[in-house]
Amino acid sequence: MQRTGYASLYLHGGHAPPWLWGRMVKLGSSMMEVMEDEYGPDGVLERLSDTFFFQSLSNCLGFDWNSSGTTTVLCGVLDEILRSGRYGIRAVGGKGRRSKAALSQLEIVADDFNFGDGKLTSLRRASRLTAKVDNNMIQAGYQLYHHTMLVSETGGWAVVQQGMNPKTKLARRYHWLSGSVDCFVEEPHEGIVCDMAHEGVLDLTARDSGGNRGTIIDLVKESMAHLKNDYSRISCGQKTLLDWSKPTESYDVPARMNWDAVEKAYELQPENFEELLLTEGLGGKTLRGLSLVAELLYGQKPSWKDPVKYSFAFGGKDGVPFPVLRKDYDRAIEVLEQAVRQSRLGDRDKVLALKRMGRA
Repeated sequence: MQRTGYASLYLHGGHAPPWLWGRMVKLGSSMMEVMEDEYGPDGVLERLSDTFFFQSLSNCLGFDWNSSGTTTVLCGVLDEILRSGRYGIRAVGGKGRRSKAALSQLEIVADDFNFGDGKLTSLRRASRLTAKVDNNMIQAGYQLYHHTMLVSETGGWAVVQQGMNPKTKLARRYHWLSGSVDCFVEEPHEGIVCDMAHEGVLDLTARDSGGNRGTIIDLVKESMAHLKNDYSRISCGQKTLLDWSKPTESYDVPARMNWDAVEKAYELQPENFEELLLTEGLGGKTLRGLSLVAELLYGQKPSWKDPVKYSFAFGGKDGVPFPVLRKDYDRAIEVLEQAVRQSRLGDRDKVLALKRMGRA
């Protein structure tokens, strides 16, 4: 069952100052040491894929409680921590251009962990599909600009990615976990975090959209002439779908369809929606047009409901709710590092004491 709630993720500029970044890496390294020792690499992935844990971890390390940087900075800190190779986890991708490097970086990960070609292909496919799903199948106006994939030595993975909505000045974060994904295109997320739930959001990942997805597959496997004729019937002379939809709602017909991409899908003859989604050039607008044909002419309605689904310890970078308490932060690092050192020597009392504090 997905956990639901809201987190404010406003688009903030700037970056984490060096004095804070260094502390985040040091404290985060000690916390990673304890988590990996207690739960193993896959247990760490499970926790990072939890929206509540991820948000709390960022807050505990002292970053902004309501910033889009919660995602990008924490993923950057995790990347730096995991480069040591001590925890059985690697991070690929990142913000902006770095997100596009994820597929090539997975080759290095596969080599380090001795994965075969089949596992590498599977990881690349997962990276591509998670991005395609959140960019195109959930149409709430958030364009992805950050994609981080965390891979464990056992082959498990988690994805944390984020999109921005320039109109609302908000960000939306998506969490995935390999062990929970039975199907990439039907309610696959561990959680989706945002400050706002929008009206009239096309959600093709909803279970209620299953019939619509199936009809889309049937449509692209038919003749192009037939499909173009169907599309012209809903778009000719119509600016909105008010006449066909609920009285209080109106859905735009896409002005353009990428018919070249649709033709590629026709030639591919996809057996399922995942194959269709990976068709080169098939984006959100074209998918929306196909969905509307399936709804208006064939009666297969999709879901139009937004699927969007947190702990300060030392303050936040921008002084909210209070400035970062540097001395307290440094003392926490010292205590955790000492506990980790003693744990390695067989003295787990401090680690167990920290666990008891967490249960109190």
